[in-house]
Amino acid sequence: MNASFDPNGPRARRMRDQVTSPLKLAAFMAAKLPMALIAGIRVRSLDAETCTTTVRYRWINTNPFKSTYFAVLAMAAEMSTGALGLSLVQAAPVPVSILVVGMEAEFVKKAAGLTTFTCTDGRVLQDAVKEALRTGEGVTATTRSVGVDEAGDVVARFTFTWSFRRKG
Repeated sequence: MNASFDPNGPRARRMRDQVTSPLKLAAFMAAKLPMALIAGIRVRSLDAETCTTTVRYRWINTNPFKSTYFAVLAMAAEMSTGALGLSLVQAAPVPVSILVVGMEAEFVKKAAGLTTFTCTDGRVLQDAVKEALRTGEGVTATTRSVGVDEAGDVVARFTFTWSFRRKG
C-alpha cells in the first residue's frame, strides 16, 4: 500500500495548485472554510514539506487591543499545517481521514500588520499518513507553525496535533 503513496504525485500537486491559486482558494474556502475567506487568510506557498499562509490585521479581524484577534491567528496557523495534511490525504491511494485533535498556542507579540505563518513539518505528516495506510489504525502527528510579522519578529507559535486514519 505504501508503494503507491506519493506525496509529490499528481493528485497532491493538483490540490497544491488549487490552494495556491487565489481564485481557486477563494472558491474552496467559500464552500468549505467561509470564516477563513472572510478573515482574508491566504496560502502563499505549499509543497510536500512546507506551507506558508498569511493574514492581515484589518477591521474584520480586530480585537479590542487593536491587534489581530487570536482566533484569526489560529485559523491562519492551522491552515499552514492543515493544507500540508490535506495534500497528503489527497495523495493517498485509498481514502484517509484527517482531523485536528489538539492545539497549543503561545502569543509573543501583538499582530498589527501582515502575519506570515510557516509550517515545515511535511515529513512528519508524510510519516503519519504512511503509518495510517500501513496499519489501518489512527496515527497522530504533531506539527508546529510559527507566525512572524513584517519585521520578522515572532508573533505567535502554534502546535497542532493531527489524527490520520485509513477509512473503511
